[in-house]
Amino acid sequence: MSDRNVKELEGEKISKLLYKYFMPAFAGVIINSLYNIVDRIFIGQGVGSLALSGLSAIFPIMVIIMAFGMLIGVGAGVRVSFNLGKKDFNRAEKVLGNAFVLMIVVAFFITLIGFLIKHPLLTFFGVNEETYGYANDYLNIILGGTIFQVVGYSLNNLIRSEGSAKVAMFSMVIAAGLNLILDPIFIFWLDMGVKGAAYATVISQIVLCFWVISHFRSNRAVIRLHSKNFTVQKDIVWYIVTIGFSPFAMQLASSLVFGTFNVQLVKYGGDIAVGAMGIILSIAMLMVMTIIAINMAAQPIISFNYGGKDYRRVKETLVIGLIAATVVSIVGFMAGELFPRSIIKLFNTNDAELLEIGVRGLRIFLLALPLVGFQIITGNYFQSTGKAGLAALISLLRQVIVLLPILLFLPKFYGLDGVWFAGPIADTISAFVTSFFLLREMRKLNAQISVYN
Repeated sequence: MSDRNVKELEGEKISKLLYKYFMPAFAGVIINSLYNIVDRIFIGQGVGSLALSGLSAIFPIMVIIMAFGMLIGVGAGVRVSFNLGKKDFNRAEKVLGNAFVLMIVVAFFITLIGFLIKHPLLTFFGVNEETYGYANDYLNIILGGTIFQVVGYSLNNLIRSEGSAKVAMFSMVIAAGLNLILDPIFIFWLDMGVKGAAYATVISQIVLCFWVISHFRSNRAVIRLHSKNFTVQKDIVWYIVTIGFSPFAMQLASSLVFGTFNVQLVKYGGDIAVGAMGIILSIAMLMVMTIIAINMAAQPIISFNYGGKDYRRVKETLVIGLIAATVVSIVGFMAGELFPRSIIKLFNTNDAELLEIGVRGLRIFLLALPLVGFQIITGNYFQSTGKAGLAALISLLRQVIVLLPILLFLPKFYGLDGVWFAGPIADTISAFVTSFFLLREMRKLNAQISVYN
């Protein structure tokens, strides 16, 4: 690892270092979020509300693909930071090599299984006769590009974990910028509809994939991708998967919940309600991704210093992250509550029913957003310090354990409003449980600081 990166992570003022890492991470994730958002805007405006509903219905499947990317990318990223903190560069490069092989193998099986179970999967996630053609056309192309998505996303996370935050940001700018250019060309000028949106996304992912591979083969990289490290070692695979399991489980759980949302929305609000949920999730994603950027900035700092037993810097990073995430959550909540109509109109200006359902759904769904930020930061802290079980529990608590029963139960009495209210109720309940684990961890950190610092 370069002396500059080591000195930064060991001695740079935490607030300054977080800001330095946050800005490129923020730019990267926001631009990356535009993949799905821009697709929805162009499809909603150029193809129609049913096409928008079809695309929204397959969102859970795309989340599943992303889950496997996070399993390897996040797990390997934390382990790389740990080893760099311990100055074990050889071990860090072995993690990188094994992770790269895992990405390719996992992507191959996702593609194969995805095509085999595509029809029942679409049916399960609420796609019906009216929206099936749109969803099927988009999914066929996305599945074909799975390997590029998994490798590109996972390796870019490793670039960030080695301390090269600006390079990781630039990678996402290239991919998302290309997607923004190709979307209107394929959807409107070439009149390819949803297929055009899918091709634009896959081409962008191909460019990202080869760009990040070239980084790890160049002298710019802190750790290098060497073929000698491609021999898979069971201990390293386990080393990666144990940490990566938490975000993996969270993403899989999210897919299950999104699928359940789709089924309930079709049942109590029809296809238009599914389209409205797609818009709401796009807006929520922008807000949550800002908090994810704080996580990305904090992860290498926490993991590096935790590995080096500098618990004072670990605690300071955690506290600043908690404060920043809460501020972002409150600002996002206010924007959603004050300007819901303008937000929904970005995606479709012609369907009055979509506008009416979307405005009410957005206002209700974001009610507990101020309580979400600190939960995401707390989960990331446990993940970054190797406490995979607690990280998974906090993630699953909000995403599944509390939310799913409410989502199945509440609409029976309150109809479509019951679907919208399920999210904020679950967020509120899980916030109390997360607070317990956070306060307990703070006490442990204080004890470790008194011993080591």
